[in-house]
Amino acid sequence: MNTEKDFSPLTPNIVRALNDKLYEKRKVAALEIEKLVREFVAQNNSAQIRHVIQTLANEFALSLHPHSRKGGLIGLAACSIALGKDSGLYLKELIDPVLTCFNDSDSRLRYYACEALYNIVKVARGAVLPHFNVLFDGLSKLAADPDPNVKSGSELLDRLLKDIVTESNKFDLVAFVPLLRERIYSNNQYARQFIISWIHVLESVPDINLLDYLPEFLDGLFQILGDSSKEIRRMCEVVLGEFLKEIKKNPSSVKFAEMANILVIHSNDLIQLTSMTWMREFIQLAGRVVLPYSSGILTAVLPCLSYDDRKKSTKEAASACNHSLMKLVTPEDDEDDEESQTKSSPPGDGTPSKKEGDLNGKSNLRISTGSLVYSVLCSSDRSAVTLDLDGIVQVLDRHLHDSSTGMMTRIAVLKWLYHLYIKTPRKMFKHTDSLFPMLLKTLSDESDEVILKDLEVLAEIASSPAGQTDMSGLCDNSDSKTVLHIPGGVRDGQPVTDLSPSTPSMNSYFYKFMINLLKRFSLERKLLEMRGAFIIRQLCLLLHAENIFHSMADILLKEEDLKFASTMVQTLNTILLTSAELFQLRNQLKDLHTQESCALFCCLYRSWCHNPVATVSLCFLTQNYRHAYDLIQKFGDLEVTVDFLMEVDKLVQLIESPIFTYLRLQLLDVEHNPYLIKALYGLLMLLPQSQAFQLLSHRLSFLVLSKQDKRLAQPHIDYSELLQHFDRVQSKHLEVRHKRAGRFEHPDRKL
Repeated sequence: MNTEKDFSPLTPNIVRALNDKLYEKRKVAALEIEKLVREFVAQNNSAQIRHVIQTLANEFALSLHPHSRKGGLIGLAACSIALGKDSGLYLKELIDPVLTCFNDSDSRLRYYACEALYNIVKVARGAVLPHFNVLFDGLSKLAADPDPNVKSGSELLDRLLKDIVTESNKFDLVAFVPLLRERIYSNNQYARQFIISWIHVLESVPDINLLDYLPEFLDGLFQILGDSSKEIRRMCEVVLGEFLKEIKKNPSSVKFAEMANILVIHSNDLIQLTSMTWMREFIQLAGRVVLPYSSGILTAVLPCLSYDDRKKSTKEAASACNHSLMKLVTPEDDEDDEESQTKSSPPGDGTPSKKEGDLNGKSNLRISTGSLVYSVLCSSDRSAVTLDLDGIVQVLDRHLHDSSTGMMTRIAVLKWLYHLYIKTPRKMFKHTDSLFPMLLKTLSDESDEVILKDLEVLAEIASSPAGQTDMSGLCDNSDSKTVLHIPGGVRDGQPVTDLSPSTPSMNSYFYKFMINLLKRFSLERKLLEMRGAFIIRQLCLLLHAENIFHSMADILLKEEDLKFASTMVQTLNTILLTSAELFQLRNQLKDLHTQESCALFCCLYRSWCHNPVATVSLCFLTQNYRHAYDLIQKFGDLEVTVDFLMEVDKLVQLIESPIFTYLRLQLLDVEHNPYLIKALYGLLMLLPQSQAFQLLSHRLSFLVLSKQDKRLAQPHIDYSELLQHFDRVQSKHLEVRHKRAGRFEHPDRKL
């Protein structure tokens, strides 16, 4: 530095000492500057004071020479000490050059800058608050300084500044929040620690309502919560815990809408428990305000439901969120927007309601996270909220399609779908066509509990009045060749007379469901074998059993795959004869005293003809013993295979079961039941010498046949036509077997 230059009012001795490399000489110069400035203060000579500060700043603190910069820093501190309470008038000139030195490459100089600023702030106290942002910005950089002395000095300055903020009621929070929002995304651990400590301090000051600005930096807090440092995570948890307590105390002033989606975009394992806890509280406190963000919430919550015990707390919090969110959906959400507006507007008033006007004036913020985009409604109006049904269905459908989705998550998804069909059926049926294929596919799930929930959803779809649609074109989307017969139509060109008017009406999806269920059984024989009976029995509980059997029988009547039709009839027949769920239907068929029961019998009979033994068992169930005898006589014309004899064997076992107790008791009345006995003897003649043969032979050995069966035939049933139908169906089966035999033989399957 040119010492010959005029630095008045600084004397040459002061200038020389300020440029000296020894700290002690610079300190002596600082004392001289302090004395000089005090004189100017006493004279009220602000011009000279400002000239001294500018000289120290420009010629020394900002000099290229390191010793001069050190001298300038200590000189500026001396000026502040001399000014005392008047230092507030010159703070910008005092602070700016010191902050510039925070970026110096020399660690010793950065330390002296901290020391100088500490002295300046200590003297000015509350007067520095208008310059808080630049001070905070400088300190946030020094918090990550690699030099321990500089870091120690910055910590002293930081504590002093926190004390000043805590004592003052003039802190400008509005001006500070943008800087906080920017700095909170720092990845440096020391900087994060610095940020968290300041948020904690500001949150504890009664006069500073930081909660109002929480949406501005909540995302950054959750990112810090995922830090690898345990200490930083602990500090962040404390801060978030304090905010959550404040939210619970003052829910009316909380901007739930602006924070809802911030919580759901964080899926880091370290963050999830806290975000789920916050979301649970948000849903309970805000209620329907969070409904527009349901899709985002479910995206975050549903995967957590399949966590194991290692993440038990997160799973329980997510489950609580899921349950609380589901309860927010009400039948009012099924109303159209026009209906909602009509209800909210006074009658006869053409002007929009205040609520509607507020809604139209809302601004929307969109947050994009990966492939998902959520809308954030920036409004405090809690009543005018809309359920994001489309978004919810999209999320639920995506989880059903994802093969990696856990069992508990799949169950929760199906519970949601069922709940939505109950609460918002009209709007949900707009999505049914897209959901239906996946719901059918879910029937192949490995979990029985998942299948049960899936069947509940399908049953609700099939029985809901909201599902009534035009029956024409019902099978347009199906590539099945099965033609669905709708009750009330025609069959083979003739009016249908064997429909049961006692069955409750189902909507169009019921028949679509039955067609596609049978088609799925046809394509997945393992599903039919392993779960077919389970699925059908559960459907009989959820829907009307008569409807299930009536519709399936009608569909199977047109089935072109005769082998599948026979297998399916055998399955249905076993369910009909053995399942407790079918008790009422069995009683209805046992006594054919009404036209409805006769119509049901005829409908089942026509399809049961695909399986001769099943047809006979149906006749036994309905006490059509003479017709059963007539059918058994025709068995001599059929191809008797091992499978056929096994079915006869099973029928004999069934006759010995509680289901046919009434039949066995009727054997006591030989006079009135000769054809029952003849039919049983017919079965006996079909069986080889086996355990079943011995069982039936022993039971029949004490009976004496009468000449005549006095049981009256049912006037509503044309038995000769039924026999002709049986012959036609069996002829088709025989023709198919002959064609198949032309391709390959199965000698081991014949006797």
